[in-house]
Amino acid sequence: MSIIDILMIIVPSTLLWATPLIFTALGGAFSERSGVVNIGLEGLMVIGAFSAIVFNLSAASTLGAATPWVALLVAMIAGGIFAILHAIATISFRADQVVSGVAINLLAIGLCLYLVKLIYGKGQTDMIQKSFGKWNVPVLSDIPVIGDIFFRNTYAPAFLAIAVAILVYVIMYKTPFGLRLRSVGEHPMAADTMGINVTKMRYIAVVISGMLAGVGGAVYAQAISSDFGHATINGQGFMALAALIFGKWHPLGAMGAALFFGLAQSLSFVGKNIPLIADVPNVILLIAPYVLTIIALAGFIGKADAPKALGTPYIKGKR
Repeated sequence: MSIIDILMIIVPSTLLWATPLIFTALGGAFSERSGVVNIGLEGLMVIGAFSAIVFNLSAASTLGAATPWVALLVAMIAGGIFAILHAIATISFRADQVVSGVAINLLAIGLCLYLVKLIYGKGQTDMIQKSFGKWNVPVLSDIPVIGDIFFRNTYAPAFLAIAVAILVYVIMYKTPFGLRLRSVGEHPMAADTMGINVTKMRYIAVVISGMLAGVGGAVYAQAISSDFGHATINGQGFMALAALIFGKWHPLGAMGAALFFGLAQSLSFVGKNIPLIADVPNVILLIAPYVLTIIALAGFIGKADAPKALGTPYIKGKR
């Protein structure tokens, strides 16, 4: 098997597994850059996955091939609405942000499993018929070598995720909105003095966080699991949070870290088809990125500095 053949297996699989993490990590970037810790990314992904699958099953006969894409919008709205609970608790009532995030995770899985049992009479949904299948990018897939590796038999949401990551970077670092967002996460009192509504900015950031995490859950459910049950989202939200920290709270850094995690996840599934690692136990491939992340954060890449006001509720007029 040639290097090109190996890359043709690894690259599309990596993009598939990394896409939900990219969307969710970008959502976490909005929330945490504004100063609000969002441990609830896992629960928000659960809400997105549940909403997308239920909508997909209900609307597939009407919308046809467009169903998975419309389901992304439904999941985005559902995730944003659910994130308001976290915003109210942490911003308006100044509850502990970590505790609130844990509560969101527990509430999401409990509520969704209850609704699945209520709607379908069993512990998981039916399998969807309209999902994100493999796709050849027009024109680009015809490019010799590069087209075969990156643009043939791949998944459209992956390219959307990369585009969104670039867009988030531009918003955060090249627009007045992004400057205000980062200012309330670094020094909310100074931002308030300059006329920026800290509460409003943090609410917006947390809601956007929920919307993107909802999309991440929807992509995972419709491209990988194809149904919803208790183990559909099983740690992906925490992996996205780790990618955010590994990427130093930077959108492009988070995307890179998510691709790294996606590579590790994909190797545990396609590794048996790659001669060099065919005999490596899957568990080794699964734990390797976490070990490397710890090593990298400990010394090789440098200290990951969080926004200075991260996790600190803002009380107007109080230092």
